[in-house]
Amino acid sequence: MSLHVIILAAGKGSRMKSDIPKVLHKVAGLPMLQRVLSTAKFLAPEQIHLVLGHGIQAIQDTLADQCSAANVVRQAEQLGTGHAVNIALDHVPDDGISLVLYGDVPLITAETLEQCVAVARAGELGVVTANMSDPAQFGRILRNETDSIEAIVEYKDATQQQRAIHEINSGILAAPTRLLRSWLAEVLPSNQQGEYYLTDVVALAVNDGVSVQGIVVEDASEVIGVNDRVQLSLVERILQRRQTDELMRQGVTFADPERVDIRGTLSCGTDCFIDVNTVFIGDVRLASGVVIGPSVLIESSQLGAGAQVRANTVIEGAMIAEGCQLGPFARIRPGSQFASGVKIGNFVETKNTTMGTGSKASHLAYLGDAAIGTDVNIGAGSVTCNYDGVDKHPTIIGDGAFVGTNSTLVAPLTIGAESFVAAGSTVTADVEEHTLALGRVKQRNIARWLSPLKRKQKKSPDY
Repeated sequence: MSLHVIILAAGKGSRMKSDIPKVLHKVAGLPMLQRVLSTAKFLAPEQIHLVLGHGIQAIQDTLADQCSAANVVRQAEQLGTGHAVNIALDHVPDDGISLVLYGDVPLITAETLEQCVAVARAGELGVVTANMSDPAQFGRILRNETDSIEAIVEYKDATQQQRAIHEINSGILAAPTRLLRSWLAEVLPSNQQGEYYLTDVVALAVNDGVSVQGIVVEDASEVIGVNDRVQLSLVERILQRRQTDELMRQGVTFADPERVDIRGTLSCGTDCFIDVNTVFIGDVRLASGVVIGPSVLIESSQLGAGAQVRANTVIEGAMIAEGCQLGPFARIRPGSQFASGVKIGNFVETKNTTMGTGSKASHLAYLGDAAIGTDVNIGAGSVTCNYDGVDKHPTIIGDGAFVGTNSTLVAPLTIGAESFVAAGSTVTADVEEHTLALGRVKQRNIARWLSPLKRKQKKSPDY
């Protein structure tokens, strides 16, 4: 039987106090809805049906690729979860399985959902539940004397005795579509909210003699829904800890796993060390033995084996080979590609720049749109002047060249291999190989010179 996944994401989320649709608020760098969609895809469904309402245009614009791959169903009027599922079922064939998920429950795992779907494939109703020490305002699972599920009661409609139950309903369920459609046709808005509750199908299934199986998650955090920013922060920390725990099992050491943020995907080889307050964004890949210092930001980059990144360094869209040393306080911008053993020191910025094996810029330099060969030394205070106000221009520096302190390299420019740029030079013309470039104004010493301030202060200047 084919699987159809229905994701409910039409609510406004007024408790978020935000102009952004609730399901677009991010957890670990990605919108909650995107995470739910990604989890659903692990199940290889025939079709994903996305029920949207509030903020539909913003959601479609933000998640354009994901929405285009799904069947978007508009719920113009929010009349409850039962109503939302019912309008989605208009697009689902009777001979399959329907799985209902929520765009604001981002921590649910594919493993749990697979168990739920398996129950539905057996012709039964699968319901995901959890036991919570503080069940708060979740709906409660009602079981009979044989411990079978017989109904779900929403918190607002529950008695005090029912509210004392600790097993809660996550809202996630799976059933044969034919049966789910028939049950929803019988659901009435006979509750305090005047809404069509999806949870009412449980009692209807029991009345029809269909077994209701509870899939009780071991980790209750899987089913936490986000209704406000406090819950959003809670889910954020849970997911972050999930990620660091998994990496530690793979051989990564964190100085403090509670003080690292992974906002995307982070893959690591063995024996990597990651210090506190480090942030990873996008797709980041660390080879074995990489050492990351404190307060580092790395975005969409790859670092080779044994690379070291020191404190307060920012790396964006870069390819860093083995044995490189970066920072502290370096900024490596997109398009930077460093061969093995490159050293980038404090307050060095690179952009769209390649550096060959063993080259170094140890401090206080800007290298933009440059192709730098092997074993090149870039002195402190050196700058590639790559922008003329309209266009960017390249600087090419050959193998073994030496660029002295406070050199200004005005692009387009080629500096040949084994050449030497004297400190303080402004270089505007190409330099041949094995050549000394000296671009300084001849020094003049003016005796008895006073600054304008000193002249003003002197009552009778001797000039």
